[in-house]
Amino acid sequence: LALSVFIMFASSLRNASRRALTRTMATDVAHRPPLDLHGLHARYANATYVAASKGSMLDTVENELAGIKLTASKSPAFREFLENPLISRDNKEKMVADMFTGKVSNVTLNLMMTLAGNARLSEAPKIADTYSKLMKANRGEVEATIISADPLTKSQVSAIEAAMKNQVGSDKSVILSAQVDPSILGGLQVQIGDQFLDLSVGSKIDSISRTAA
Repeated sequence: LALSVFIMFASSLRNASRRALTRTMATDVAHRPPLDLHGLHARYANATYVAASKGSMLDTVENELAGIKLTASKSPAFREFLENPLISRDNKEKMVADMFTGKVSNVTLNLMMTLAGNARLSEAPKIADTYSKLMKANRGEVEATIISADPLTKSQVSAIEAAMKNQVGSDKSVILSAQVDPSILGGLQVQIGDQFLDLSVGSKIDSISRTAA
């Protein structure tokens, strides 16, 4: 009888463990970053994304990190603080706590404190950029750049945007920016996400020149 009870208990324990593991895996999937990014900046951005997702503050953290990046670009004193290797890690942690406690979310504060403790505060702007990439992917936004030799008209931009929309799918939105580069002579250069398409006259001339050579 005792053996039978033990077997039943062990079986129940295994089933409970499986259910708990399944719930944990489902939770992890729900908060998983939408892009598979690697490298130093991605490591911090991914961890921050997961923490922000679990805390239902993805947008809040995005705005806070964008603010930190903007401050670093406009304030020489703040940028010097982030990049100064002569300030000890302990002092940087204390200074970060003084600067940000009560002014940003716990997720952003924890990120900045971790960067200070790891002597990585100088990487904060690039981590903010990487986090922004994750958020754009989360919203289904695809960045695209059109480079032309002459400025495009509004109707041309709209036509190109519609064509790109068909290319990326109806579940995504195209964030299009147009640039002018007279050196391409004519035609277009198109950058959609990580894909680059060169339809410029300059590229065709270069190709013909290489073939003739």
